[in-house]
Amino acid sequence: MSKISEKDVLVPLDVLSDFRDDYISNYMTATQESGRLMLFAGDQKIEHLNDDFYGDDIAAEDNDPEHLFRIAENGRIGVFATQLGLIARYGRDYPDLAYLVKMNSKTHLVKTTQSDPYSARLCGIDQLMEFKENSGLNIVGIGYTIYIGSEFEADMLAEAAQLIYEAHRFGLISVLWVYPRGQAVSDEKDAHLIAGATGTAACLNADFVKVNAPRAKDGQESAVLLKEAVQSAGRTKVVCAGGSNASPEEFLKELHKQLHISGVAGNATGRNIHQKPLDEAVRMCNAIYALTVHLAPIEEALKIYRGE
Repeated sequence: MSKISEKDVLVPLDVLSDFRDDYISNYMTATQESGRLMLFAGDQKIEHLNDDFYGDDIAAEDNDPEHLFRIAENGRIGVFATQLGLIARYGRDYPDLAYLVKMNSKTHLVKTTQSDPYSARLCGIDQLMEFKENSGLNIVGIGYTIYIGSEFEADMLAEAAQLIYEAHRFGLISVLWVYPRGQAVSDEKDAHLIAGATGTAACLNADFVKVNAPRAKDGQESAVLLKEAVQSAGRTKVVCAGGSNASPEEFLKELHKQLHISGVAGNATGRNIHQKPLDEAVRMCNAIYALTVHLAPIEEALKIYRGE
């Protein structure tokens, strides 16, 4: 693995001098000293309600929220992202995890045909810092979702900008989930629009931006088209969403392409990990970690997943 040193970390100028070392430490922890992010996403209990946690081809244990924490503890990850409420409920039993707090969430019940999406914040930075101090947990950053193209995008943009500014002041890293969505959006996976999403995240001073991989088009595969988004993000690093459930082999091969062809700096994966039984989920975590943090060959990652 090619490690980065502390002097390689680009510290944003809105980080207060007293918290500069905290920011560097949080960045190094989240990226496992690689500069690349393996984010285990556990925020879907609100986002997708129980659709991702109960049903055919989903491990029975996934219906229990603690399954997420067990995976995060036993697998190799950079950071575990979920809502503050779940961290407050389970964090005492999992004190060694690095947490990223998802600051806003909404369900998927209201469709864009009824109303454009809006996801308001659930708590503020002052509350988060108070919780961090009282709990003693290792909270390294925040996450926030923006739906560009929604008629409510201005509210989310402003809220995200303020949260990032405040989080940076206290040395926390920031990850934006940015998705084109709303009645003004005809193709949520258009490569040019996704590049606009990553550029938006850069303008808001996000450290990382999570986007969906673009749809293949005109004979160009997704990983090639994703290059536009990586360049558009500049010094904000792009990570790809895990997306809908795919076979482990297909998922790992596509992630390898994203890392080596697109130039993304990691991934944020949820259901492609947690819908599996614990042992398999841990092996999947470890395979994704090897690809992301160690830049391992795809053959090695597949062996890790298969337990070979």
